[in-house]
Amino acid sequence: MLYFRLFAPPLTVPKIPEGEKVDFDDIHRKRQEKDLTELQSLIEAHFIQRKKDEEELIALVNRIEKRRAERAEQQRIRTEHEKERQNRLAEEKERKEQEEARRKQDEDAKKKKALTNMTQQYSDGKRGAKKQTEREKKRKILAERKKPLNVERLNEDKLKKNLVVYTFFLGPCDLSLTLKASKIHIMLYDINWERDVLAGLQIIKT
Repeated sequence: MLYFRLFAPPLTVPKIPEGEKVDFDDIHRKRQEKDLTELQSLIEAHFIQRKKDEEELIALVNRIEKRRAERAEQQRIRTEHEKERQNRLAEEKERKEQEEARRKQDEDAKKKKALTNMTQQYSDGKRGAKKQTEREKKRKILAERKKPLNVERLNEDKLKKNLVVYTFFLGPCDLSLTLKASKIHIMLYDINWERDVLAGLQIIKT
């Protein structure tokens, strides 16, 4: 009751007409009716304000929930984008590692091939040197078989005899020319082989 009194307008004491009988019951009844009317007005205003406050509270809760849902959605989108970025980085890293592995494998294969070629060329060179030695031996034997041409102080019969002998040795002379040509060919082969070896060493160093 005190709550409503604080907000109720001040009451005015009705004036009692002079010369008339005062009806205190009527005054008390009117006073109660007035108080009841004021109380009903206050109650109605209270419920109106309460309804308004509840609506504002509901709107505030809805805004909070909406903001929370928006932040959750934004966080989900950021998480997905970050996950996609990490996946792209992982795929790029794997691709680079595979390319590096293939490049290294190709380089190793080239080096092995170069070493194999060098070994093969070296073996061929050794065999060529051995063959060259055999040719040198044959050429030396053929050179020893040759006799100097000395026709001074020979009569006709001896000249004829020597002519037959030297005719027999014409074949070895042709063979000697062939051996010289073979020697030149072997020298050219050795030069080409050494050049290929140097090229292979340069490939290995790089």
